[in-house]
Amino acid sequence: MAAPSTAVAARAAAPRFEEDAALASAVAAPARSDAHKARDAFRHPYESLTFWGLTPGMTVIEIQPGGEAWWTEILAPYAKATGGTYLGAYNDLASPNMTDAGRKARADFEAKFGVKAVNFGSTSGVGVQPGSADMVLVARAFHNWAQQGSTDQFMDAFFKALKPGGVLAVEQHRAPEGSDPKAGNGYVPESYVIEAAKKAGFVLEARSDLNANPKDTRDHPFGVWTLPPVRQTTEDGRTLTDAERAHFDAIGESDRMTLRFRKPA
Repeated sequence: MAAPSTAVAARAAAPRFEEDAALASAVAAPARSDAHKARDAFRHPYESLTFWGLTPGMTVIEIQPGGEAWWTEILAPYAKATGGTYLGAYNDLASPNMTDAGRKARADFEAKFGVKAVNFGSTSGVGVQPGSADMVLVARAFHNWAQQGSTDQFMDAFFKALKPGGVLAVEQHRAPEGSDPKAGNGYVPESYVIEAAKKAGFVLEARSDLNANPKDTRDHPFGVWTLPPVRQTTEDGRTLTDAERAHFDAIGESDRMTLRFRKPA
């Protein structure tokens, strides 16, 4: 049998672990909202976390969980059930721009999920002891950092936070290669993330098309936010027709890269 092509071989399958009952339970938990569970068809939480190498007892830092905290709803209970630690790298209390609303959002996040938030931002980096995390998860943030010019700074912070052998897990809206990562449409090229990670010292271990969506043309009137779950419909005098809205809803969520990087041991 002929060997697989380089292009195909580069797209690694998920590592083979025994079935993780605790993770399956966290994904299926009644506490997760129906709206969040409906998104599993596009974000494949069990398969993605398995691909990234999540195992019981890990210390996992999620970068900027956000108000929706979609991954937190899975990772926090999983950590509790398996003797691990979940940390949400949230609003940076050390930032001179911190507001009362930001402090409240962080406190509300801690109270809702019974977890600890740690500082994250240009002032603090990731507010944990160096070499203390097994995994850092970054979901859909690189488009913001590309515009802010902070990608390299944050990649260095993730490298510092991880243990030798630790994993940087990435989920990100994917632009066609050659696109401007600062375009402001929510998408960045896969090569942009890979190059930034390698510059920080990471090794690209595997890529997966688990969260690919070939129906996403990535040229929408309001960027990625035209698609579910945001479903932006109007801006600057442009309002989608019902037919256009139905068209974008039928695409589903964005085409996404799913990458696993390793900090060398």
